[in-house]
Parts: sequence; C-alpha cells; structure tokens
Amino acid sequence: MSNPGSAQATATATATASKLPPSISVEGVRAAYGRIEVLHGVDLVVPAGGVFALLGPNGAGKSTLLKVMNGRLRPTAGRVVIGEEPVGRSTPERLARDGLCAIPEGRGIFPNLTVRENLRIWTYSGGVSASEVEERTFGAFPRLKDRRRQMAGTLSGGEQQMLAISRAIVTRPRVLLLDELSMGLAPLVVGELYELVGRLAQGGLTIVLVEQFVTTALRVADRAAIMIHGRIDREGPPGEMAEAALGAYLA
Repeated sequence: MSNPGSAQATATATATASKLPPSISVEGVRAAYGRIEVLHGVDLVVPAGGVFALLGPNGAGKSTLLKVMNGRLRPTAGRVVIGEEPVGRSTPERLARDGLCAIPEGRGIFPNLTVRENLRIWTYSGGVSASEVEERTFGAFPRLKDRRRQMAGTLSGGEQQMLAISRAIVTRPRVLLLDELSMGLAPLVVGELYELVGRLAQGGLTIVLVEQFVTTALRVADRAAIMIHGRIDREGPPGEMAEAALGAYLA
C-alpha cells in the first residue's frame, strides 16, 4: 500500500522541480558567417539560476555565441540545449514564447513607435494585459512613464535600454540573454540597470550576460568564462576571473 504522505511529497518535489529555471549546455558548437568560422568548438555549461558572465576582448565570439543560444544563428556543428530542449528544434519566436528572452546589442526596440506602443508588443506571449505591462515597467522605471507617448528612438541611450530590458520584467522569462547592457551608457545608469539584473537573478532567472566592463559584470556574476578567438579559454568563480580577464584583454 502506497504512503499518501510519500506520494504527496513526491508530487510537491516534482512541482517544485518543474518551476526551476533551466540550465544551458553548449556542446562542441561551431558557427560561421559565410566561410569565416567564428566559434571553434565551444563547450560550456551555464548552471540553472544566477548570473553567468561571458567576458573577452572584441571579436572573441561572445555575441555570436549568444545568437546561437537564442536560435538566431544556426551552428555548423554541435548543439545548444536549454533545459532539455535542443535550441535548433525551435524557431526564435517559439523559444521566446517558451521563456527565452534575448536583449541584443543595440537594444532591439522599435524606434518609430512610442514607448507605450513598444510595451504593447511585449504582450505577444499572452497571459499579460497591456495595463499589467505598463504597471510593471513603470514601477521599475518611473521615468519611462513620463516618456510613454514619446517615440522610442528619441529617448536617451539609458532610457532605450530600460525599455529594452522591460521585456524581462513583463514577460517573466526563465532564461535571459543580455548583450553589452552597458554599451554607451553613463556609469550611473549602468549601475541602475545592473541593480535590476541582480534582482531578476534573485527571482530565479538563468542569466547570461556579455559585458565589456569586467568589474561591472563580475560584481553581479555567480560564475564567469573568458572567450578568446572563438573558444572558451577558462572558466570559474568571479574572484578568479578578474585578473585572468585583464590578461586576456591586454593580450
């Protein structure tokens, strides 16, 4: 005879497990633009939950790896698995609906739409109303409320990045990919945005970020890796990666 208490505990454990954020596994990934190979057999495991910083000099292949992770670029070899789902089996649109949020370099907003119209687009996944989207966004970024009727392309760089990252607030994804969040922004704005990244990670997101400022990235990271010439050079806890990253940049 089965134990009702044991069955209930198993059900609870299963329900809890299903809510855990997925890990990301990159296995032997090669990727190219035309005939030029950029990634040369990348192997990487991003643990579930927390912030993973991807560091390295310009041209190392960091942004290309993010594109492979979110399905925008198909690898020529190898694969990426998010949770238990190989990325190559789904379109970027399907991945977004399944909980993958990617904020690309350049922010990826619609400059010819107003702030409010951009926010309305974030309701694509269903289950969240326009009013809820605005409430969550304006709660995190009050200055966007004052700009809600303004064309997004006329916002400051920091405000545009706030609008872009609002997708991660309103759609409540399971995985968040951030590419050069601080690019072109004042240190004060960068600090504000990374404070939000830290809060999102505490909420259980798996976050992978590409960042040019090592100190800024490692301040919020739980783990980091350094890419050089399309390969992972080394990986470890933030405290060990700061000096290693400096050497990689100088080299």
